[in-house]
Formats: sequence, C-alpha cells, structure tokens
Amino acid sequence: MSSLSITLVRDDAREQRDVETTTTGLDLFGTDRAVVAVRVGGELRDLDRPFADGDVVEPVLVDSPDGLAILRHSAAHVAAQAVQARHPDAKLGIGPPIVDGFYYDFDVAEPFTPEDLRDLEKAMQRIVKERQRFRRREVSDEEARAELADEPYKLELIADKGSAAPEATGPDGPDGGGDAASVEVGAGQLTIYDNLRRDDSVAWKDLCRGPHVPHTGYLTAFALTRNSAAYWRGDQANQQLQRLYGTAWPSREALKAYQTRLEEAAKRDHRKLGVELDLYSFPDELGSGLPVFHPRGGVLKREMEDYVRRRHIEEGFSYVGTPHISKEGLFHTSGHLPYYAEGMFPPMEVEGGNYYLKAMNCPMHNLIYRSRGRSYRELPLRLFEFGNVYRYEKSGVVHGLTRVRGMTQDDSHSYVTPEQAPGEIQHLLDFVLGLLRDFGLSDYYLELSTRDDSDKFIGSDAEWAVATQVLEDVATRSGIELVPDPGGAAYYGPKISVQIRDAIGRSWQMSTIQYDFNQPARFGLEYQASDGTRQQPVMIHSAKFGSIERFIGVLVEHYAGAFPPWLAPLQVVGIPVADEFADYLEEVFAGLRKAGVRAEVDHSDDRMQKKIRTAQKAKVPYQLIAGGEDRDAGAVSFRYRDGTQKNGVPVAEAVAEITDAIARRTQV
Repeated sequence: MSSLSITLVRDDAREQRDVETTTTGLDLFGTDRAVVAVRVGGELRDLDRPFADGDVVEPVLVDSPDGLAILRHSAAHVAAQAVQARHPDAKLGIGPPIVDGFYYDFDVAEPFTPEDLRDLEKAMQRIVKERQRFRRREVSDEEARAELADEPYKLELIADKGSAAPEATGPDGPDGGGDAASVEVGAGQLTIYDNLRRDDSVAWKDLCRGPHVPHTGYLTAFALTRNSAAYWRGDQANQQLQRLYGTAWPSREALKAYQTRLEEAAKRDHRKLGVELDLYSFPDELGSGLPVFHPRGGVLKREMEDYVRRRHIEEGFSYVGTPHISKEGLFHTSGHLPYYAEGMFPPMEVEGGNYYLKAMNCPMHNLIYRSRGRSYRELPLRLFEFGNVYRYEKSGVVHGLTRVRGMTQDDSHSYVTPEQAPGEIQHLLDFVLGLLRDFGLSDYYLELSTRDDSDKFIGSDAEWAVATQVLEDVATRSGIELVPDPGGAAYYGPKISVQIRDAIGRSWQMSTIQYDFNQPARFGLEYQASDGTRQQPVMIHSAKFGSIERFIGVLVEHYAGAFPPWLAPLQVVGIPVADEFADYLEEVFAGLRKAGVRAEVDHSDDRMQKKIRTAQKAKVPYQLIAGGEDRDAGAVSFRYRDGTQKNGVPVAEAVAEITDAIARRTQV
C-alpha cells in the first residue's frame, strides 16, 4: 500500500512519520479521548479526515481553548437535536460555542420552561449514549437549500454566505450573542454535519463549518443552564427566538467545579448586592443602562474619584472639563461618524443642526490641544477628566453596572513626540498596575489588540505596524503574561488592555492604553520641534478604571460587597451594650470622625445582638462595642467582619488600628 509523509507536532517536539494514504487523526489519536481534533496547516479539522503528503499535524486537546470550543459546539448540536426530537416544528437558528458554554437559538411556539430543560437534558443523555458519529459533508449551495428547505433561518445564512459574517458580541463576551453566523457558513464551501446512528442512518443534521468531536460519546459532562429571548442575529427588527444556554466540560469534576463557581458568582452578583447594601439602583423611569447611586454608593464612587484624581495629578496630568454634547461635525472629524455610529445615541436637532451625546472624550481634548500653538518643550502634554459619555448598547447587552449606556470615564490623553511614545506607554502601564494593586486587584494579564484585514480600521499598514510594535515592546518588557487579540483594536489604533482575574477566577477587561496616530492627523494637531519645523504628535488614550461604573461592579463582585476599610461606605459602627453606654461611644466616635473615619453609632431600639447582625449584613469592616467595663477602662471591644472579637482595647489604640488599615488600604 502506498504511503505519505506527515510531521507530527506535539509538546513542541516534531516527528517525521510515514503513514498509509488512508491515515486519519482517528488512526493516530483515536484511543486518546483527550484529543478531539487536529490542526493541519493552521486549520482545525475533524479526526476522521485523511491526511495529505507533507501535512504538519498537531493534536487539539479537549482542555485547550480550541478543544473546549469544539466540545461545546458539538454539545450545541446535540441540544438542538434533542429540541427538534421533542418539538418537530422548531426551526433552527444559530448555535455557537461561547465563554464557558454554548447556546442555540430556536423559533418555537412557546418559551422553554425549567421542566423543558430537564427533559431536554435527559434526551441529550440518550443521544450521548448512542455514540452518534459526526460526519462532515461538503455540499453545493443548491444541495444545501434542498436539504434545509424547511429551515428558513438556515436558508438566509446560505444566501448570505458570500460575505464574511461579523464577529459575535453580546452579554457573555466574545461570541456571546449578536451574529454568530461564522460557525455555520463562511465565504467558501458549505458543509453539513450528519449525526449517524450505529447503522449509518442519519439521526439529525445541521449546516455547520465544524469541526466536531468524533462522536457524541465524547460529551461526558454537560448541562443546560437557562433560556432567554433573543432576536435573530441580534437585530431587534428580526424575529424573536428562544435561546437555550448550556455548558460542557471535559470531565464531571470540571463541570461540578464550574457549577460551584456559578453558585459563588450568583452570591456575588453586584446587582443583588447593590440592593442589599443600598449602593445603587436602576430605575425604569430613567431607562435601561442608566444607574443612580444612593448615598452609600455615592461614598464609594467619591472615594474612587478622589483617589484617581489625586493620582492623575501626581502623575503629571492636568484636569480639564468638556460638555456632554457636540455638533455632529466634531465626530466626523474624529472618525466616530461613521466608524462608531452604531454605538452612539441618535442625533438631536437643535437650531437646524444635529447634535450628538458624546461617546468619547478624545475629540474635545483634541480641541483643547489645538486651542493654541504647542512647543516640543510642553510634551508630554497630559489631559485628564471625569467625562460622562453615552453609548447606545443594545438592550440584550446591558447588564447592571458592567455594561451601561451612561458612564463616567477617568479618561486621559497624552500628547507626545514619536520618540516619547514608548516611555509614555511604560509610564501609563506602571500607573495602571499600581492603581489596580491599590484596589486589591493583583492577578492580571495583558491583552494586545491589533487590526485584522477588515475595512473597519483607518490608517496605513506602516503606521499600524509602528504603533503595534511600540505597544508590544512595552508589554513584553513588563514581564506580564501577554495574550494576542487579533482584530480587537479600536478603529484608530492598537491597544493594550489589562485583564484582571477576580477572587473566583473570572477575567474582566479593565484599564486600556491605546496608541493613536489617526486623530492627530484628522484634527491637524502640531507642535513646533526643536529645529523649528511643525510636527505631528502621537496621541495616547488611557482609562485607568475604564468606567467608574464598571469598576465598581467588578469590585462589588470581587469583594462580595465586603470592601476593604478605605473603600467601605461605612467603616465603623458603634454598638452600645445598653443605652446608657451610647453617650460614651459617641465620644469615642467623635475622635474617629475627627480622624476622617466614616463612623456611626447605632442608636436604634434593636437589641445588641440584632444590631450586630445588622452590621454584619451591611458588611461593615469594624464594630466597636462598649459596656460598663469598657467605659470605666477608657476602652472598646473590637468585633471584626469575620466574627472574631478583641476585648478591652484602649481607645487611642483602637483609633490607630482603624486609621492605619485605612491608610494602608489593607483588607480586614
């Protein structure tokens, strides 16, 4: 039998092998359930496809990002098969993998119920036990239309396949919503995946690019988690469908760990804790994505603003202020119209012209820079403001404080010479990381967002190459883990974003640093160089919090509402053992307040134990309790948030302990 030569790449080792012409990935890895696909020449492929001479073959492990996506996409097919088995009239939408799971959209007569989800899980388990094989078939457009004639949404995708599908965005992050048609069709060959029974009869089929696991028996740990309404392809003008969410993992242990994380995340949900701690709310009368901060939430917000304003001034920034709206011409100059038009609120007509709510502060900062001539001696020129910006997020994407329509950005822009750009980016990165550490966020990595080949970016390839290299060099020198994000750049330039991991291991995008060579050119920004010539500065955007609202939402979940003392809205509560000791505590608390501590004595009619429980529920860092012995000794008894207690602490020592923890920003 004739043979061919392939190169097997595994664990950074390369091995040349001569194999038979019919050899597939199953022949090489079929006994290893940890391998779910292969990568050949950069392309992900099913294990049952034969190799060609010269192929470079790399196994794809199930616990890798690509492997998990393949596992979850296969689970989405099984879920859709189960739905159509129970609801034959259900029409198929799209079913992509997403972060930690998958979803599938269906046009069904009635919304799914919790009982439906349990029944569908049982149906999925039966399909898994049958070990149905996934078989890939290439089909023509005409063949696909004939086979899927009863699936109107699939027919639409087939008709649209000539243009590349946009990336999906939504409530679950990348590929969490919106238009995920790329899992179904591309610009080239259409493929259908059949689910085959043991006798090779077709149990179910779907339009799909693949790849998939070899058979359904690979799906040993999955669950359906919830359902919701979703518009077809994320467009509110389209039909509303039912979205079925699920998750799949390589093992039952991994699934259980994920479910435990979900339970912990539910306890930490900032929307729930915001109500319980009386921090903020989302009144329907204001509209979706427009939060209000209550007095205690206002304390938290003010502490953050005071901190970051002071830190910006210490780092050489000048504080500025700009209006909330502008004539539309400004946003044409900046490029936000048309490049960012969908993310802006519709215009309002004023005095015969259109005005827009600003989505970014940078165009107005450019006007400040351009207000007079600038010399190289003034650079770096650093401008900073708390800018209120407004972005028209789709209703299905708005989520508490972490995805809002009205937000406050700690927005800053550095205007530098090209030679100063690397040093300024390093300065900003150091600033950002120091800020995150002060807020107790020390587990992070960097993401470098660059352009792709789409037409959503402006500027020349050479300019992008220089900007990207500068950011990459600084990020690499930092020694922090660096993850590529191709295509994730802003339309005007590449960026570094700092991704933090919270207390339960979830990643959040926080601070950003963006290199911009486009806006200085569009606004005609110049400085006089040392040789007298007029030169164009580089503009570097940076937001340390990103938005204050989002940062607060992340902090609430990271700390589960139990903030370190310096951030806690109420830092100390006084609890008298009986009413007769309340005046003594007020004297003690007068000293605390004089030292700048947010402290209140509980004068309610509740019994002492009820007051303690109330303070614990409010997650106050310190409770100071006083009775007769404490008063006579000029002392107080500490009760900490974890329930431990320290008795007979002299008042001066108690004040010093509290103020020291606040000054050092430590957690207690």
